[in-house]
Amino acid sequence: MLRITEYIRDTLEGRKPGAFEGVILIWNLTKACNLSCKHCYSSAGKREEGELTHEEVVSLVHRLPSVGVRFAILSGGEPLLREDIFKIARLLKGTGIKTYLSTNGLLVKEYIREIKDVFDYVGISIDGEPEVHDLFRGRRGAFEESLRAIRACLDEGIRVGLRFTLTPATAKSLPFIFELVEREGVPKLYISHLVYSGRGRRLSDLEREEYKKWVSFIIEKSFEFVERGKAIDVVTGNNEADAVLLYREFSKRYPDLSARLYERLLLWGGNQAGIRLMNIDYRGNVKPDPFFNHSLGNVRQDELQRIWEGNGLLSFLRQRPRRLRGRCGSCAFIDICNGNSRARAYAVFGDYREEDPACYL
Repeated sequence: MLRITEYIRDTLEGRKPGAFEGVILIWNLTKACNLSCKHCYSSAGKREEGELTHEEVVSLVHRLPSVGVRFAILSGGEPLLREDIFKIARLLKGTGIKTYLSTNGLLVKEYIREIKDVFDYVGISIDGEPEVHDLFRGRRGAFEESLRAIRACLDEGIRVGLRFTLTPATAKSLPFIFELVEREGVPKLYISHLVYSGRGRRLSDLEREEYKKWVSFIIEKSFEFVERGKAIDVVTGNNEADAVLLYREFSKRYPDLSARLYERLLLWGGNQAGIRLMNIDYRGNVKPDPFFNHSLGNVRQDELQRIWEGNGLLSFLRQRPRRLRGRCGSCAFIDICNGNSRARAYAVFGDYREEDPACYL
């Protein structure tokens, strides 16, 4: 994740960058979902057989500190459809792990008290203006329900953010989304790039120049928020080429401070799949991130620590810099982006070492 506004603010204010310690776990606890979203990497919908049982989840939670997990993003499907979701979150907090909820928002008001008790942060998805969001999510009225969920979290003092996925169908809604977070007082906007996984494989990506135009818009709005003193964090994920556009724009505006930002971006390190990012799916498969085609192992068959310590795919992902082919292999900015999404490269070329086809540079 690229914390755009945070990096701009900290660089301008002369704060020294600190290295992130630990692992972020994205845990897809269920495949059950009450929506059918066009971009869903899990192809979620019906509950599938083979979900980790509550006892298996409890056992796994106690093993997470052994691999350095400090943050757990509980996702799905729709995680609020798991009856034991709050027990799981409470158990995670008891081990000192920060708990994040990633939800479509439809059930938030029903469980608002429980959410406030056990989650440190809630991310609620809205993918555009009402008609765009409803079509993208496959349910009429979904936009209003998700917006009500965000407002309920704000009313309860719950840390909440709006999650948006950038695709050809949603891109033109970006100005609306920025206006919405400012108008509603939402403190965080997370913009995810499309990864070709699950139902997302059926979607095409933006044309390169249009893609670059919209990312430039995101970065422009981020500078605007910082320069106007707006306390809204803008974060992007799943396309680390964003860091290069951020660096170029920052260098135009503040050339004397550009070296500071570059140092911060080097420390950030770009794509972290298999390094500081781990995924566990509803059946216990461990992956470098949720979009990978291959599993590193399964917690029902092997110890989590052994899975996370040794594997040919992990060895490749943990190279610095990664040894890649195509444009990524010869890119001058590989030390910043770290080769971007290896899952996208595999989805298109069948090879994790190939270039990322969604790099718009």
